[in-house]
Amino acid sequence: MIKTLVLRLAIATFLLLLITFVCGYYWLMGSEPELPEAQLFINAQILTMDDENRIVSAIAVRGERIVATGSDEEILALRGPNTVVHNLNGRSLLPGFVDAHGHFPGTGLSAVGIDLSSPPIGAVNNIADIQTLLRSGLANGSDDDWLFGFGYDDSLLAAGRHPSRLDLDAVSTIRPIYVMHSSGHMAVVNSAGLRLAGITTDTADPDGGVIVRDAQTGELTGLLLEHATDLVAPLAMDFSALDFLTMTDAAAAQYLAAGVTTVQSGGVDTRMLKGLYWLSRLQRIPQRVITWPLADANFDELLSDELNLDDLHSNKFSASALKLIVDGSIQGYTAYLTEPYYQQQADQQDQGYRGFSRYKQAELNEKVTALHCHGLQLALHGNGDAAIDMVIAAVAASQQTCPREDTRTILVHAQTARPDQLDAMKKLDITPSFFSAHTFFWGDRHRDQFLGPLRGSQISPMADAVARGMRFTVHTDSPVVPMEVNRLLWASVTRQTRSGAVLGPQQGISAMQALRAVTIDAAWQSFKEQDSGSLEVGKIADMVLLDRSPLDGDDSLLNFKVDKVWIGGRCYFQRGADQCTKAE
Repeated sequence: MIKTLVLRLAIATFLLLLITFVCGYYWLMGSEPELPEAQLFINAQILTMDDENRIVSAIAVRGERIVATGSDEEILALRGPNTVVHNLNGRSLLPGFVDAHGHFPGTGLSAVGIDLSSPPIGAVNNIADIQTLLRSGLANGSDDDWLFGFGYDDSLLAAGRHPSRLDLDAVSTIRPIYVMHSSGHMAVVNSAGLRLAGITTDTADPDGGVIVRDAQTGELTGLLLEHATDLVAPLAMDFSALDFLTMTDAAAAQYLAAGVTTVQSGGVDTRMLKGLYWLSRLQRIPQRVITWPLADANFDELLSDELNLDDLHSNKFSASALKLIVDGSIQGYTAYLTEPYYQQQADQQDQGYRGFSRYKQAELNEKVTALHCHGLQLALHGNGDAAIDMVIAAVAASQQTCPREDTRTILVHAQTARPDQLDAMKKLDITPSFFSAHTFFWGDRHRDQFLGPLRGSQISPMADAVARGMRFTVHTDSPVVPMEVNRLLWASVTRQTRSGAVLGPQQGISAMQALRAVTIDAAWQSFKEQDSGSLEVGKIADMVLLDRSPLDGDDSLLNFKVDKVWIGGRCYFQRGADQCTKAE
């Protein structure tokens, strides 16, 4: 009798666990739209982004792939009994936009944190605004829960400085507070947060980071630069699985509305890497996902093949390049320059301050060579030209040790790349991914504060890259700036700043060149050009429909809206509707 009861209890427990697992699985599982057998897209301006930049009026799709391109008459002749015909009424159809570099699902941080951005993104103008927003967040959570804010920009605040530990203490001395800078390369922590992290005046600066102290008193200001944020971020940003899911859902929706069919998460630890992988496999993320695992966080596992990136691969997910962060951000005064910053910070004692690197050259050479010789693609973050010099030297050393062809090493941001550095990059097969949206968001301050008129006018030297026949990409580094592909393209072409000035017009590129940098060249950057990035026969039908032509001038480029998005022939987004209509 007892054995029978135990057996029944065991069976009941097993069934309960099974039901819980199945329910959880289907709760996590995303929905996949219907895939028509065949679709024709006619009466459109179709920018194919092929080698000749051909523009056609119609394409045919069977299942997930494109089977024909041509005129309306040629494509309509392929219509069968189950074919869905989309009359696009002269609108522009392009390859889906490929995020060349960002931090998906970072744009979803507003779902779990407090947005402290200044105009035109948010409404924060001073430190008092930051305090008000943080106080509003105290109602949520307990005294043990971290209060997390993000997106503040010290250079846009009326005081012209970072908030301090004392400013955050005025919000709460009990609840830990972590406020992340818009660059993602620094943060401010209140006294409670510093105590939880074990940071005192006696704590030594970590390699490649600075725990900022008051120049007169030596007291902690609460500001942490670069690797010093690693002492607190894992505590403050230890989001729950539900938080991560909420962020991901919000980010995926934002990227779809922007026409992005391939998202990118450029710098992930193992936990986020595997989390994104499984959400992709469960179809919770509709887009294709490209990740760059952090090399430092996974270095030994990668070299021993304990972490084999080939195991994390599907038709919609890949872990491609390994990311190394060599310096910080120009607007945060942590990018590593060969010449001093144009205007030094008010409390900066070293008037020849040039920023700093996170690595010594020998250490960087050793890491890059080890990963390169293991056959891995690398993406190296370098903003300042001194950091770019270090990247070039490290890549050259790795190629001397283990010569390889077609490495497509990525220089992330490449903001202050000089002409001689572009020449060296071309020889070493280093492709720049320019943060060209900087010309709008920080261009005035690059010119007047950070770099000065001459260096400022040369940031993101895209025209110099074009003149050298180099392939390159452009990106938003979202959530550093919003995922607005139209503004990214417009900034790459016009180089207009917030004030309306034009920063270095000689470095602007054409609309077609900019569009290639977020389609075929962005796919090429990650070895995806055989399947995506252009609308050609045999390729996957990842497509975005715009309400106007992006080639009709600067105003059209800035203000186009995304009407529809298809990923693998399935329609995932239609502007103004909860779901896509079957035909236009």
